[in-house]
Amino acid sequence: MEPGACPSRRTGFMDLLLEPYFRGWLSSGGTDLTALSARGLVFRDLMRESGWEAFQLLRPALEAHRFSGVYQCTRRGILKLYGIDLDRLDQRSAVALDSAIASRYANPFPWYKAAMGQAHFSELIRIVHPEFYAAQANPETAAEEKAFTHTIMRIDPFLDIADVRSPRGRALSAIAGVEPVDAATWRAFLRSIFSRAAEAGACGIKQLQAYRRSLEYLPRTDGDVRWQGARTPAESLVFQDWVMHECCKLADERSWPHQVHVGTNNLAQSSPLPLAPLAQRYRKMKLVMIHCWPFLREAGWLAKFHPNVYIDTCWQPVLNPAFFREALSMWWNYVPLHKITCGHDSTTVEMAAGSALFTREILTDVLNDRSLNMGANGKERRLAAAGLLHNNAVAIYRIGRTTL
Repeated sequence: MEPGACPSRRTGFMDLLLEPYFRGWLSSGGTDLTALSARGLVFRDLMRESGWEAFQLLRPALEAHRFSGVYQCTRRGILKLYGIDLDRLDQRSAVALDSAIASRYANPFPWYKAAMGQAHFSELIRIVHPEFYAAQANPETAAEEKAFTHTIMRIDPFLDIADVRSPRGRALSAIAGVEPVDAATWRAFLRSIFSRAAEAGACGIKQLQAYRRSLEYLPRTDGDVRWQGARTPAESLVFQDWVMHECCKLADERSWPHQVHVGTNNLAQSSPLPLAPLAQRYRKMKLVMIHCWPFLREAGWLAKFHPNVYIDTCWQPVLNPAFFREALSMWWNYVPLHKITCGHDSTTVEMAAGSALFTREILTDVLNDRSLNMGANGKERRLAAAGLLHNNAVAIYRIGRTTL
């Protein structure tokens, strides 16, 4: 929501470890962090006072998740960037790690840039809310972030506006300078925000609707939509369909890529197959399916047979490195290689660094597998790797420079 946003309080190593993904998966695994306490302090307060004590209290729960992708990505990233192994942590190293992280995150953008250099990342693609493009920001930190960051605008907030008189509806209306109350004003509202995002350097859009509904977006006429008042669930789906197509039209006009969350959650309704009509209808919009597990076959088929459909393996190593290995092995001899990118979808640069290690190691294994490389020589394998890790994204998002 805010360009150049910095932490509002001290950041320690437990904040990096218990980021949203892992915190949620600990909970789904049966760990109730709110029930943990020591010295009369609830777990959250103990984390703030002593990361080492909080880590010790959490150790029994961590053992069950020690080999999970999310823990290992964070662990390996911290080991690479700080030289300290969470699996070998003692009080002295915990204090040193906590102090180093607190210092670097006091102003995170110089740290991001330095860490990206260590991890061999060139630039960052960051997903932001529409409010990001109108927020008042610290000009210094905003400029530091913008120096290596490209934004993609989330469009799911538009689909979720149930009432333009809601606080968020009013805020977005003020940004657009248009109150959307019917088809004409909704088009003007969306066009205004898309234009603002484009002027600020946005390079695409993203939606997360697969968390809550299917990815089948039917074409709707203006008369199909209930514009004002409470909507039934069926009316909400019609409204969302209409908004999605309008957003796709605007992305198509700009030849913007459109990232779509596929799989991993809401599995009964997150198959990518219903996306085919969108890809066929908006041919200048590159449709990028992200994650894709467990719908690897479906995603591969769409990418193979639709010229403007692509795949990003991001989050697969964080879920489970084996998912990335399975996906790459499946797609290698099937999907055109310029259609695959290997992002990370990590919540910290440390997690991204660890995810990159898994990604590069597994990619090396696949590239050197004689049953898959079909006689490619060393130079050809390096070019293929450069495409998946960097050059394909440069072409899709029209940012940065190709390598090799």
